[in-house]
Amino acid sequence: MKNFLLHTRKGFTLVELSIAIMIGMATGGMVLTLFNQQLAFLKLFRNQGFLTEEAPIINNYVSRLIGRADRFRLHATKAEALRGDNPTLLPSNVVVLNICRPDGSFGAGILEFVQEGAAKGLYYSIANADGSSPDPQWAITKTPDDVDFQINQGVLQMVLTGPNQERITYSGTTQ
Repeated sequence: MKNFLLHTRKGFTLVELSIAIMIGMATGGMVLTLFNQQLAFLKLFRNQGFLTEEAPIINNYVSRLIGRADRFRLHATKAEALRGDNPTLLPSNVVVLNICRPDGSFGAGILEFVQEGAAKGLYYSIANADGSSPDPQWAITKTPDDVDFQINQGVLQMVLTGPNQERITYSGTTQ
């Protein structure tokens, strides 16, 4: 008579293999879900980059410029701003900042949002005494899709629209 207790088996049963495969598939499914979630968070974080990284720097530059101005006015185009024609209270892409120099004379700086192709961006230039202005002297940013300046109850507001259509509004006054 054989002793069944001493009999050693080699291999696994079908039930054991099925359980091992199910555990492996469940683990793989959880890892894939976590990976997809991580990709979604990374995309969200990247899309928020304009608001968290660049917009505060733009605000810092523009608020310093506006803070040094004695007065401001909006114009529809840079050409009108240089001539002093047709100031407007409507939202505009051009703002003229009049700055008093130490000798008592006034100078003008122009903030303009250019929407044309590769030149798209928010630029600053200084108007010459003869009413001309060189090409923009300083590119503040080339990232936003739109920048509107508007006056709300005497306060200058700048509305930035980012590359993912996020909007942020900054307000500032002169000295």
